[in-house]
Amino acid sequence: MKFRYTMKGRAALTTVTIATGLVLTVAGCSGGDGDTSSDSKSPSTASKESDGGDDKQETETSAADSVLAEVKGENGLTLVVSSASRDSGGFVTVEGTVTNNTGGRWMAVEWRGDERELAKNGGSVAGANLVDQAGKKKYLVLRDTSGRCLCTQFSGGVRDGESAQWFAQFPAPPEGTTSVDFQVGAMPPATIELSGDE
Repeated sequence: MKFRYTMKGRAALTTVTIATGLVLTVAGCSGGDGDTSSDSKSPSTASKESDGGDDKQETETSAADSVLAEVKGENGLTLVVSSASRDSGGFVTVEGTVTNNTGGRWMAVEWRGDERELAKNGGSVAGANLVDQAGKKKYLVLRDTSGRCLCTQFSGGVRDGESAQWFAQFPAPPEGTTSVDFQVGAMPPATIELSGDE
């Protein structure tokens, strides 16, 4: 008789233990912090989502603040230089945008340069140069072994009213040089400040 009551007691205790474990597991999985349903978002997630517009606005503002120079050419072409940074490899990367307000498609033919070797670069920034006025040196766009420039090629040109990003790489002027003139095609020269390694 004693044995039968002991077995019943153990069975009841085991059932209670399993039930308690299941309740705790379910409660832990469906708690407020772990709920990932789209209807109930945590306050931190909601605040991050509401701040998204501010982040985008800050990015746009910082992009606008990073304009080093802006020059306007003939027929409504606008060149903006947004960065000119020295790289550890001993060269300078200049980046920016060009906006076409000429009334037609702009092909960048006049930007490719006069050298015969540069003709295969098509409409590009291959004819750009940096001029170090203090050091009295002119730096041309770097090229690979096949004569292709380390710069943007505007495949198909830029449509009227549109902008396109561009870049060009040059040999780095001496470390003491902090300012150079960027010039391409018939655009007026733009004086830009060089930044250090990024």
